[in-house]
Amino acid sequence: MQNRYLNANVKFPGGITEQEIERNIHEYFRDYSMVKNILILPPDMSRLNSYAGNIVNILYRYFHKTDIDIMPALGTHIPMSENEIRKMYGFILYNRFIAHDWRNDTVKIGEVPASFVKEISEGYMDVGIDVEVNKRLLDRKYDLIISVGQVVPHEVAGFANYTKNILVGCGGRNMINQSHYLGALYGMERIMGRIDNPVRKLYNYAAYKFLSHIPLVYILTVTTLDKTGLRVEAVSIGTGDEVFSETAKVSQKKNLSFLHKPVKKVVVYLDPEKFRTTWVGNKSIYRTRMAIADGGEILVIAPALQGCGEDLDNDRLINRYGYLTRDQVIEAVSNDEDLRNNLSVAAHLIHGSSEGRFKITYAPGKMTKEQILSIKYDYLPLEEALKMYDVNRLRDGFNTVGGEEIFYLSDPAIGLWTTRSRFEQYSEGNLIKC
Repeated sequence: MQNRYLNANVKFPGGITEQEIERNIHEYFRDYSMVKNILILPPDMSRLNSYAGNIVNILYRYFHKTDIDIMPALGTHIPMSENEIRKMYGFILYNRFIAHDWRNDTVKIGEVPASFVKEISEGYMDVGIDVEVNKRLLDRKYDLIISVGQVVPHEVAGFANYTKNILVGCGGRNMINQSHYLGALYGMERIMGRIDNPVRKLYNYAAYKFLSHIPLVYILTVTTLDKTGLRVEAVSIGTGDEVFSETAKVSQKKNLSFLHKPVKKVVVYLDPEKFRTTWVGNKSIYRTRMAIADGGEILVIAPALQGCGEDLDNDRLINRYGYLTRDQVIEAVSNDEDLRNNLSVAAHLIHGSSEGRFKITYAPGKMTKEQILSIKYDYLPLEEALKMYDVNRLRDGFNTVGGEEIFYLSDPAIGLWTTRSRFEQYSEGNLIKC
């Protein structure tokens, strides 16, 4: 089956329309008319702007005579509530949805050898990594498995989605833990916005070696937000690394923003429907850290913030340690078996620290000052933050508020912000040319 690419730059100056997306989905899947059982793997609420909700509905209508199961690629996130499913996926029957359980529903299908891990990580990691996926991906009743998701700069894998959607979104403990820690040790700044990196090599190797036999097709999107709303920049349908790399090239152009100077103050608003924990809300830090000046500050306004981890064990460990520096986390891993067995948490702690370079302040809606200070962040009351920065009046980008220049973001999950000099500083022959 030939891969298909839609690019708004080429044919759709106003963005790709739903009608064009639907036409291409119908054309691609016309030879699948005889399938009887389909498993769709879309994102959860944290990627509401992926356009996946619309695409899943197109698939649901097209394959209306087929038995369809939908399993959001949660990874370690909280399962979607019925209200969230309704908001993102409309009126598809609720009983069609399955919650992925990364602790209990996965099976081991192979192991990435330690020698390969050592090679791709430049020696930062020298362990074999179990490859585990949800058992449903191996169920032979499914004639077709469709992975739907957004390609956007990502702190662990360089860009989100593709094989990450399978090995992490529908994966198990060992791969999630080890791959996240690999990315943290290698360096988040060296990975974000890069197509080729150690973590992506790991995921692609595992998928090629152990999952080539399953009937898997990817639908990948690139989206942006502007004053008119969500805009679909690219849609790719197919299989193989080229589908991902070509889509990621569009994301590099559309989702990676180079600022002309480092920013002293970043203000980020976290949508209450999408961000309830620092586990997800810290995208505000990850995606702006290369744009923040030394000695600067990021203020995260989070009306629905109620905790840290999306998982009880993860939450417990985050609260035990707080967001330490990289060296402090590495030391804690060596001394604490509990943390050593939950390396995705260790990676998250590293990612969520400024390494002492800038100040991180949270204005939470449902966490106390004591809770925020205990995880090594500064605190500002939500009411005070909203009074200082009226999010209904601010526009994305530079604003002047009370004589203070700030850089405002209404959704940190849609891109990556940096200065060109800092991005080049961390590049190693993989610098994109915009």
